[in-house]
Amino acid sequence: MYARSPDLQPDTVTQFLFDNPDFLDTFVSQHVHEDRIRQWSQRKHRVQGHNAVTLTNGDLFKDQRSNWKNCVQSKKWRILQDLTKDNTTNKARVFTELAACAAESVNADGHNLYLVDDQNQLFLASKSSKNQRAPSACLGRIEPRTSLPAYVAFTKESVLTNSLLGDPRFPLGLGVESDRGVSAIAVPLLHGNNAILGVVELYRNYGSVPFSPEEEEVADMMLVWADICMEYVEMYNSMMKQRKLNDFLLAVTKSIFQDIVSMDTVIMKIMNYAKKLVIADRASLFLVDTKSSELYARIFDTGRVEEHIPQKEIRFPMDRGVAGHVASSGEVLNIADAYTDSRFNRDVDLQTGYRTKSILCMPIYNRGNIIGVVQMVNKIDGVFTKADEESFETFAIYCGLALHHAKLYDKIRRSEQKYRVAVEVLSYHSQCNDEEYLVTKQVPIPSDIPDILDYDYSPWAIDNDHKPVYVLYMMRDIFKMHSHKNKNEERRFDLDDMIRFTLTVRKNYRNVPYHNWAHAFSVAHAMFTVIKTSQHRFTPIECLALYVACLCHDLDHRGKTNAFMVKSASPLAAIYSTSTMEHHHFNHTVTILQNEGHNIFKHLTSAEYKQILSDIRHCILATDLALFFSNRSRLQDIADKGEFSWESAEHRRLVMANSMTAADLCSMYKPWNLQVQLVDVIMEEFWQQGDQEKVKIGYVQNPIMDRDKVNELPESQVGFLVGICLPCYEVMAQILPETKPMVNGAVANLKKWRELADKEAREKEKENEEKEKEKQTDENQDEVIEEPPVKTENPSDDVKVTSEMTPSSVDYAIDDSASDTSFLAADKPLPDLGSDRTSNISVPSEKTVLSSKSDESR
Repeated sequence: MYARSPDLQPDTVTQFLFDNPDFLDTFVSQHVHEDRIRQWSQRKHRVQGHNAVTLTNGDLFKDQRSNWKNCVQSKKWRILQDLTKDNTTNKARVFTELAACAAESVNADGHNLYLVDDQNQLFLASKSSKNQRAPSACLGRIEPRTSLPAYVAFTKESVLTNSLLGDPRFPLGLGVESDRGVSAIAVPLLHGNNAILGVVELYRNYGSVPFSPEEEEVADMMLVWADICMEYVEMYNSMMKQRKLNDFLLAVTKSIFQDIVSMDTVIMKIMNYAKKLVIADRASLFLVDTKSSELYARIFDTGRVEEHIPQKEIRFPMDRGVAGHVASSGEVLNIADAYTDSRFNRDVDLQTGYRTKSILCMPIYNRGNIIGVVQMVNKIDGVFTKADEESFETFAIYCGLALHHAKLYDKIRRSEQKYRVAVEVLSYHSQCNDEEYLVTKQVPIPSDIPDILDYDYSPWAIDNDHKPVYVLYMMRDIFKMHSHKNKNEERRFDLDDMIRFTLTVRKNYRNVPYHNWAHAFSVAHAMFTVIKTSQHRFTPIECLALYVACLCHDLDHRGKTNAFMVKSASPLAAIYSTSTMEHHHFNHTVTILQNEGHNIFKHLTSAEYKQILSDIRHCILATDLALFFSNRSRLQDIADKGEFSWESAEHRRLVMANSMTAADLCSMYKPWNLQVQLVDVIMEEFWQQGDQEKVKIGYVQNPIMDRDKVNELPESQVGFLVGICLPCYEVMAQILPETKPMVNGAVANLKKWRELADKEAREKEKENEEKEKEKQTDENQDEVIEEPPVKTENPSDDVKVTSEMTPSSVDYAIDDSASDTSFLAADKPLPDLGSDRTSNISVPSEKTVLSSKSDESR
């Protein structure tokens, strides 16, 4: 097909190829198929034999594989490498491919592979020639003077022979009967510990050149890697098996623990996964009843579509059957034939109608105790192996965890149902009834209440039955106060919901001396007064949140401080680690709002509803005096620097927090006669806590709660007013000047408490002097000791009292749940504010002067 050059002759091409062997190698490897190369090799072998060939250039070339032969052989090794990464690879497959590589390397006419079994017998694993007569599967025991592979396996040394039929060491010749084999190489396959794994037999037939020592060396060098290759295969297979088991266990864990809805569900999943793990036909799981010492099960694998359907429960003693033996002893049982084992209990088969053959039974532990038994029945492809036991032992650990958590889940689910029932019962009794609702609804809400915006107004003078109407009046007013901006604003509340909400809130305040419904009403009134009289710029949502938070800020108060709740191991303290009662008050508020017919915010948008709940939470938690100091300090710093802005949401939230504290302490700026009465009520609540502490721990932790130390009350009130109340009221007046009456009332009350504290200090000093005189008289009756008269001097009759005091100037800690009298729960002693202490309160734009020597104050 192509035009030939007249100068191109075969001799010229031959000479060119001899002169350029690299070109020949490149051309063959790139353009000649490997099958053609193999044919060339075989033809060359038959024609020239295996003698050394002298090339035209005089170099001696031995019969070794060329570069293109190496290329073919490298592909064989890649095949072998791929085999080692195959999950189905076994020893026979790897050694067969290795034997084929060795046979091709030495140009053998055929090869046989023999392996050693567990009984130390040789058996034929593979052969290359189809013309050989079918051999026996087993060649017998490893011993000399039989066959070539048996001899090599016995001596564990390679053999080269060119006279198979006449060698006395192996008179039977090849392991596989052959009439043409004359030359053979047999190489043992040894393990690292010199144990025999098998034998590779390479042979050449009549007409072929016998094997040379060099070829024996090539075969040895190739087959010496058999042990390393096999070890790698076993290690790889072991790792893959472990990985497969890990993936299986991970799937089990995800499936079981993500869907724990009942004990039955967990049991069914355990049975399904157990069957897949060991390839069993059926599975059973028996749980241990420690009370009756029985095993029981009511879910069985039936093998049908409706498998795992709960059936009639089966129970039997723990000392019967295979499962009973495992549950009693903790021993793992692997039984090949169940009916030949005396421990097998046929009753289960009789009840289920199933025939049991092989059994793998294993205990399930949890915290060292047997809680159940898993029993696998009838392995599909034979009997259960040691590998099945090891895999199932790991699986059983997860079964124990799953069953333990399933039991816990069942307990939690039952507890939750009990809780729901209890909540349903309690909510029925804690909600206002229809009669209360109808009575309140019939009372008209007044259009105006005189003096209700007065800071000296006394909410405690209102009868408890009339307080809900006043609450509705104030709440409706706050809902409607911005109606001039939005004509639909008035429609954003439901009066019926407001009535139910108010009555239920009243019902959920406990009958304690101070932190009761009357206190909540007074705090809500104080906040209403601030909202209505000051020039604030709170949003409508913030105003409503402030008022509702004040109304609900002490819901379900038990008359005990946070410290008492924590030290008495109250369940509330376990739920809320900080601001215990405040968190409870807010959550109780949300619970009431969720009751049917109580959601006073149902007409708000979703964003507004979310915002008002956030604001109510912020406001109620702000009544924790532990948070007051930081809130007040930040607000004071902003106000002093002139940086306060109503446009800042953060600044408004600081004012809201401070306003909550001011309203919560409203009793401290009320007229003197009213405050004295409130203090008596407050002290009764604290004294009751002190009485309980005396009974439980034998002493009162806070002296102010000891009713035997009532004489210390005036001094503690002075410290509370100076350290907390006045700083709170003053920063309020700085932001909202209209709230200055709070400061004025607190200053007036401070004067009265100062007088009582001074009087108490003088009486105490006089009493101490009398005791000292009596003591000295007893010690020395003959000596008369004259005491110098006590002289009280003040540098000035008019002492200016300033309230520029920080919380640190008052050396006591405030309990956060004590509302406006939290100073009574102080953990540290109050400062000594004696008669000679000169500290008063100065109000901006007004100088307050107290005469410390006037007859009236004395």
